[in-house]
Amino acid sequence: MRRVIIYGLIGWCLEIVWTGLGSLLSGDIRLTAQTYLWMFPIYGLAAVLFEPLHDAIRLWPLGARGGVWMLLCFTVEYLSGWMLRSAIGAAPWDYSAAVFHIHGLIRLDYAPAWFGAGLLFERLHDWLDSNRIYRS
Repeated sequence: MRRVIIYGLIGWCLEIVWTGLGSLLSGDIRLTAQTYLWMFPIYGLAAVLFEPLHDAIRLWPLGARGGVWMLLCFTVEYLSGWMLRSAIGAAPWDYSAAVFHIHGLIRLDYAPAWFGAGLLFERLHDWLDSNRIYRS
């Protein structure tokens, strides 16, 4: 449970930074940022589910691992958005105004961000494993 909380909080923080920088690039000097309460369990559970895969592929080349994380992040984002849309009538995010979207649930131009986020979460996983108080 500790790891779900840690990954959920880190995911939230990264999303706040990402959307804040996006608002700056759009000319909003207030750096308006946002996330959704739904994202906490999504980030938390997805990252914990990815830990065993990280252990299995850790010796793969960096590009291959990043590609795996990118595909898995797209998959989790699509499926969680689809499930939320089915359950409550709307996904918290809507990418339908973007050029490279699939059903408004994922943006293909975010591929580099998911590639990097996956590699970042690898580092977090290793750090958590190296610190006794965070071991599952």
